[in-house]
Amino acid sequence: MDAEWAIILKGYPRLSETFIAEELAALERAGLRYQIWSLRHPTDPAVHPVHREIRAPVFYLPEYLHDAPWRVLRGLGAALRRPGFPRALRQWGRDFRRDPTRNRIRRFGQALVLARELPPCITGLHAHFLHTPASVARYAALLRGASWSFSAHAKDIWTSPEWELGEKLADCAWGVSCTDTGTDYLNGIAARFGRAAPVLRLYHGLPLARFPAPPPDVATGPARDGRDRAQPVRLVSVGRLVDKKGYDILLRALALLPHDCHWQLTHIGAGPLAGQLRDQAGELGLADRIDWRGACDQADVLAALRASDLFVLACRVSADGDRDGIPNVLMEAQSQKLACVATRISAIPELIREGETGILVAPEDAAALAQAMGQLIASPDRRAAMGDAARARIEMDFAMHACIAPLLPRFGLAPPQPVGEKTVKYAAGPRGSGAVAD
Repeated sequence: MDAEWAIILKGYPRLSETFIAEELAALERAGLRYQIWSLRHPTDPAVHPVHREIRAPVFYLPEYLHDAPWRVLRGLGAALRRPGFPRALRQWGRDFRRDPTRNRIRRFGQALVLARELPPCITGLHAHFLHTPASVARYAALLRGASWSFSAHAKDIWTSPEWELGEKLADCAWGVSCTDTGTDYLNGIAARFGRAAPVLRLYHGLPLARFPAPPPDVATGPARDGRDRAQPVRLVSVGRLVDKKGYDILLRALALLPHDCHWQLTHIGAGPLAGQLRDQAGELGLADRIDWRGACDQADVLAALRASDLFVLACRVSADGDRDGIPNVLMEAQSQKLACVATRISAIPELIREGETGILVAPEDAAALAQAMGQLIASPDRRAAMGDAARARIEMDFAMHACIAPLLPRFGLAPPQPVGEKTVKYAAGPRGSGAVAD
């Protein structure tokens, strides 16, 4: 095989991690040769178009060691003959004493398999997420005497113990994080562990060819402002049904909107809280105003965005510290000229400019969220102005070709040449139609 890098992922492909797939596709187009190594098999029922575009080979490590004992034993046998085995074992032993869990054992077992099965042409290991995937990459790199690097995102930053983050930052070749908030936090830890600023901020880029600006609105009726029962304002939200997305707060806020304000909400995403949130919607009398669509592919998401008037998301910091960075769905919504109402946490203010491209409110504040939604529901002209400004911001600061450029030298690739983007084969229909072209 002619691959030179191994990309370590927790699961692949995943509908909720489009940002990783888009980056991998961009790196592949730029000439990077790599293999994908996933710690878990896919569980989503569908894939995005970008997953079908990626040509890199995909391999799966044993998700549970007892499911592939001979692969693990062969990995151990090979590791015992490697000069890096004593160092890798010592590092794992220190980690296990501080984190004596089955998961920690599984990470080392997966690293044994990875180190044995990687072909000799692999010269570097890169992990997406600084928690479990980076641990596997780090142990395997120690075994092989190779370098490793990482891309940090959100949960991996905020739910990992400082000792583990600090030691990984001191040990890696380089790393990137997708927000200023996360980058500053990691570099602060790195400084306390004796390494100066190893992490580069690298926003997730949005492929504008895949998210072209929507065509002019073809709706012939008046702009929706919530006053006409027959023309309710179309709200949309995209996100996993997990605690940090704050959907219980969003439902409470929707229940606070005036009774004569007519709206419909489309939600896209799946998750463990689906049943609980549907029950809450029923208790609040909202069940017939919400379309729970479950997990959808990118084309369906784009169609839903174009059929909507306002994007809403009520992210919070969970009890365990987990939180979003910049949810990619906010970038996707703004690429389609949708004003956004969201919460003022983590790195969301790095994307949404208050009063210019959307409205931000404090997390956990259902009343403030309802007030912000009510303002934009009643103001089609203001929504349109925010949507235009949002699209301009995405084009200027979050286009894929610009965001990926600083990453290319780290993978040994030449800077990109400026070329026009070609629109992908599928595209959603104009806002209001919800149609998808073949």
